Amino acid sequence: MLIHVVNRGETLWQIASRYNVNINAIQQVNQLPNMNQLLLGQALVIPTAGVMHSIQAGENLWSIASNYGVSINALLNANRITNPNLLYPGIILYIPPITHIVQPGQNLWQIASLYGTTLQAIIYENQLSNPNIIYAGTPLTIPRKKPLIETNAYSYQKDEDAAESVNDIGHLLTFSSPFAYIIKEDGSLEPFADELMIAAAQAKDVIPMLAITNLSVTSTGTNLAHAVLSNPDIREKLLSNVLQLMKEKGSKGLNIDFEYVQPRDRENYNQFLQLAVNRLHSQGFFVSTAVAPKTSGSQEGLLYTAHDYEAHGRIADFVVLMTYEWGWRGASPQAISPINQMRRVVEYALSVMPANKIYLGFQIYARDWKIPHIEGATAETFSPQEAVRRAMRYNAIIQYDETAQSPYFRYVDEQGQGHEVWFEDARSAQAKFDLVKQYKLRGISYWALGYPYPQNWALLNANFEIQKNLATEEF
Repeated sequence: MLIHVVNRGETLWQIASRYNVNINAIQQVNQLPNMNQLLLGQALVIPTAGVMHSIQAGENLWSIASNYGVSINALLNANRITNPNLLYPGIILYIPPITHIVQPGQNLWQIASLYGTTLQAIIYENQLSNPNIIYAGTPLTIPRKKPLIETNAYSYQKDEDAAESVNDIGHLLTFSSPFAYIIKEDGSLEPFADELMIAAAQAKDVIPMLAITNLSVTSTGTNLAHAVLSNPDIREKLLSNVLQLMKEKGSKGLNIDFEYVQPRDRENYNQFLQLAVNRLHSQGFFVSTAVAPKTSGSQEGLLYTAHDYEAHGRIADFVVLMTYEWGWRGASPQAISPINQMRRVVEYALSVMPANKIYLGFQIYARDWKIPHIEGATAETFSPQEAVRRAMRYNAIIQYDETAQSPYFRYVDEQGQGHEVWFEDARSAQAKFDLVKQYKLRGISYWALGYPYPQNWALLNANFEIQKNLATEEF
């Protein structure tokens, strides 16, 4: 897959012709609101066999060509490079596809073995209707090996809507997490409807993960967390109720998301995690946690202090970094998940826990702030698709913050009110995927289903193989 940023005056027909791709294929992967209207600065996913590569420090053309199995000349020609010495970190290169010309007597199994791929991957990549019949001289695109990662998606949708979301993209999920069962001071859990989402997950070979939290719509749950974490008897009772519920629901693991925990409860929280692991592991379940986006061990505050990264990384099976909400609803307009801040969190996490325990948090929604921002005002939240529709409605120019790796635009509504919208597009998704690859993280956790974002799912599939059917002993 490639990413194309629309230039002034470009039409979809011109872009399709440039890349030799069918217009309808571009429409399908991007779900464009209007095929006849493109915006200056709009990012489009182009469904081609080539891929993009962001040059990293220490790389050169030889190492990149070797990594992708192409010649240096192929890279030079594909990118129209006249001076290889002018390449530097951050430059995006187009990596042409690997093409194999079928030789007399060859079959697909032999070709797959030659390139270290699978029959199914070649069949899918070339859309072969009859894989048993291939002719000498036929060019085949050879799919490249992709990193294997795990994915999770939370959902706080209504049960029937959550089930529909899982049905749509379940083939790209390892876990799904209905959010969430709220703990009570007596160690019980507030029930909610999640049966349809769990059934959809199981039908798609997605592992249901039970999420518990102290948060509610009306409370940060600080006192609630203290009442439970500081009482050994209540902790035991809570875990007994969790185990019973997991068995009833068919969940295979637990995700613990306690936020706004008092600093004095830091050690209590660590002890609870160890207790959870001891009890759940003995019955074949895994335990994960979600932590606030810290950039150092000394970071203080109600969101941060009680989240002990070293302890979570040591005790839990994996940890979700909640690397989002810099641009929260009550903030002034800014990127919700700026890549520079996400990187700082990841690098701190890697200093105290292994990469194979880290999930990168990825928010998939947009925000619209009224400007100038007034203290106390809150932004409207909606999907990246709605952001594109809104930009088209007001014929806005899409801008891109290179530091945050995030798109945004401004517009004035019918009442003369100014607005600033920050959202996610193909470029920002690819930046996050590159971060996962660079640091070899275990996976990605989406917050949250219910916000249509087709570019993300297409690029996720193009960048990674998704781990399915994990056995408990793999944790």
